[in-house]
Amino acid sequence: MPRSTTSLRLLTSALAVSLGPAPAWAQSTPAPASVQAPVPTLNLELNAAQPSDKGCRLAFVVNNALGADLSKAAFEIALFNEVGVVDRLTVLDFKDLPAGKTKVTRFDLAGADCGKIGRVLINSATECVGTGVDPAACMRGLKTSTKTGIAFGV
Repeated sequence: MPRSTTSLRLLTSALAVSLGPAPAWAQSTPAPASVQAPVPTLNLELNAAQPSDKGCRLAFVVNNALGADLSKAAFEIALFNEVGVVDRLTVLDFKDLPAGKTKVTRFDLAGADCGKIGRVLINSATECVGTGVDPAACMRGLKTSTKTGIAFGV
């Protein structure tokens, strides 16, 4: 090998050894996982179904996590009997739902027998109104749950 090539290799090797491994701060690190903003939701829980002097009283716990106040929120529901047949359609008006607030609301369903309600279905949002709120936000962000033996959902 010519002397200049050998000298160059020795110099390159010496330089690599003298630098040693790259410091930890210089090594590439994976970028942190991007933090996603919470998904806007409207949480609606069927909390209780109790006989009342008018029929059946349904109690709901609702939490508006849509990120904006709702001046009016109403839903059309379908009540199914114990054998799965639609008994009635009705609209429940939850009125105003401030952002970040949890609210309990009760509705008396005249002539309904709580023991014969097998399912409550949210059919649609008949009203979803608030400053800067997309009218479809109430259904798009709706999350349902139940504390009763009645099936509840969309």
